Amino acid sequence: MTDAVIIPLKRYMIERDIPGVGGMSVVELCGAARSSNRAIEKLQPAIQWQHSYVAGDKTYCIYLADSEETIRKHSEISGIPAGRITEIPQIIDPLTANN
Repeated sequence: MTDAVIIPLKRYMIERDIPGVGGMSVVELCGAARSSNRAIEKLQPAIQWQHSYVAGDKTYCIYLADSEETIRKHSEISGIPAGRITEIPQIIDPLTANN
């Protein structure tokens, strides 16, 4: 049995400019998700996809990754453009008020 490699991951938001993405069919979005998953398989354990928001001509994707460079490699492999990449060091929500 081999020891698992643990890589510290940071949270990133990737803003992608994809004209017409908001009007894509489920089939088209499934194809994009498959491309992303194939790229992730090649880059694991350095990256994980959490979820994406699709709005108009953009997607806002939340990933965990070891670096911005890994996010860019994912973009190259998947063929899905990565525009602005922003590290998200903290998250707040309504429960934050209880601290």
